Amino acid sequence: MSSPEPYTISVPDAAIEKLKRKLADADYPDELETDDQWRYGAPLSDVRRLAQYWEQGFDWRKAETEMNKLPNFRKKVKVEGFGEIDVHFVHQRSEVEGAVPLLFCHGWPGSFLEVTKILPLLKGGDGKPAFHVVAPSLPNFGFSQSILKPGFALPQYAETCHRLMLDLGYDTYVTQGGDWGFYTTRIMGVLYPQHVLASHINLVRANPPSFSSQPALALQHALTPYSESEKIGLERSNWFTTEGQAYRQLHATKPQTLSYAFASSPVALLAWIYEKLHDWTDAYPWTDDETLTWVSIYWFSTAGPNAHIRIYYEASHNPTKEVPSRERASEWVGSVKLGLAHFPNEITVVPRIWGRTLGSVVHESVSEKGGHFAAWERPDVIAGDLQKMFGKGGACFGIVPGKDGYD
Repeated sequence: MSSPEPYTISVPDAAIEKLKRKLADADYPDELETDDQWRYGAPLSDVRRLAQYWEQGFDWRKAETEMNKLPNFRKKVKVEGFGEIDVHFVHQRSEVEGAVPLLFCHGWPGSFLEVTKILPLLKGGDGKPAFHVVAPSLPNFGFSQSILKPGFALPQYAETCHRLMLDLGYDTYVTQGGDWGFYTTRIMGVLYPQHVLASHINLVRANPPSFSSQPALALQHALTPYSESEKIGLERSNWFTTEGQAYRQLHATKPQTLSYAFASSPVALLAWIYEKLHDWTDAYPWTDDETLTWVSIYWFSTAGPNAHIRIYYEASHNPTKEVPSRERASEWVGSVKLGLAHFPNEITVVPRIWGRTLGSVVHESVSEKGGHFAAWERPDVIAGDLQKMFGKGGACFGIVPGKDGYD
């Protein structure tokens, strides 16, 4: 087993110059004459402005310097059938004896960067618990290795994260995730229930309770009308299903064809991701520097600017007995204590009772503002939930043997 090594993010000058040449030579499409361009996708004026700033004004080296202030590491992690995989991760080890080990798992189109805002909030003190935080770049994302062998699906992503935690000395731990972080951490609970003791999620992908599997909950569901906010949430979910998920169909069916656009055109990658940053957040005031830092992590990814979409195909085409489909993550995982965070502008917003079909819910929060990238948009809520779940008086206080998060 290899030891973790400090890692410095350092994109070659030649790669930056090549990006600028591509941006300078970019062609742009026309668009319809309408006051509501967002109905059709990312507006030309926004994408052109961002691309020109990316070429002429954005300072990647400044962003790189800020990211290198994080405790970045890399190590090789053994995954069955795939050998050793080089994984980049942020590891904020607490100085508090008994701090709670926490795996933070990002999704698409996010990255390890999403953990940045909650790191200072999880150091403990003032009566709050402390955490050892581990935030990897998933394989094919960020500064982790590309996987070119078919079949690297949810069980393998789960195994990568689990073995990383074991290699770092955390035999039992807790997790937090949204988007693919929801799926990955939920499958970790399915496959490694003796190690994953509690999970907190901010994407609540769940179904209505059924009389065949959960009759008491189904009866409660049948007798309890939805609140007005829950009805609005279902409308949001329906919007995503009918108007917002074409990207997922492409990622999950023919990722290679789409990859040519991302490998060749930084403007294509920018527009693809920027649309989601707009549509999936709750009027979050993205600065151009924030947007371009997020997109640049994808463009300068160790795995290349197209590898990230493969997770959709592999997760949909590699069933196993334990994980017959990615929908296993939306079913009961009873051995793992569960915390739920509901946000009104998430891509899927389900009634609260649906969330109770996922497992033993011990903590729940409902926010009036926030969207898909919760740790970035509402770090106060994510950190607050974790503090309440694992702090004194919380349902998961002391759940990790010998770890209560306090001196």
